[in-house]
Formats: sequence, structure tokens, C-alpha cells
Amino acid sequence: MSAYLDTHVALWLYSGQIERISKRAAGLINRERIGVSPVVLLELQYLQEIGRITAAPRSIIVDLKRRLGLVVEDRSMEIVAERALDLDWTRDVFDRLIVAQAALDNAELVTTDRLIRKHYPKAVW
Repeated sequence: MSAYLDTHVALWLYSGQIERISKRAAGLINRERIGVSPVVLLELQYLQEIGRITAAPRSIIVDLKRRLGLVVEDRSMEIVAERALDLDWTRDVFDRLIVAQAALDNAELVTTDRLIRKHYPKAVW
């Protein structure tokens, strides 16, 4: 995997809000193979359940696969969780697992999250 997308970036791409994406992040998205952790699908479901988004999570992922060639990178949950144990700088379980998976692949992670950018050296914005 060349680069992972954080949940909010995936949502912005889906909804066509490309103006919200930094030039650096957009350049990376346009030139690299991009993917998401399956945890992004779960976080999208959570956001739908609490009323923050209306689109169905599966529809979002299917659309991004079709339009951008997005790949959902399946990794052993045990290995991802094991790596996430060391990420004690956040209590957000979604962030821990998304960063852990990117780290396992030594991949860049496109994110606006300041805390992630502070602690994950391969975070891009």
C-alpha cells in the first residue's frame, strides 16, 4: 500500500469536497495507490448511526473503489490490534487501529487529524 486515507478524507472525496483536501494530500492521492483500513468502514457506520452522515458506508466504499481505485486493505485484526497497543497517545480506538495498520505497511496516512500528524511520522496533510 502506498497511502491510506483517514475516514474524513475518504468522506470528503466521496462527497466531492476536494477543496477541503490540501494540495500536498491531493498530489499524493493522485499519484499513489490509495487504500483504507476496514476500520474506516466501521467508523463510517458509527458516523451514520449517530447522524453525522446519511450515506450508507458500503455505498461510500464502493463508489470510491469505482472512481478512485480505492482498495480496502485487509490485515489480520490480531496483528493490527497488537500494533495499536503501543499507540497510547490517543484513546480513539478508530484512530489507533487506522494508524496501526498504516504503520504495519510503513505507509503514508492522509489525515487532517492534528494528533495523528503529531505522533505518526508518515502522516500527510
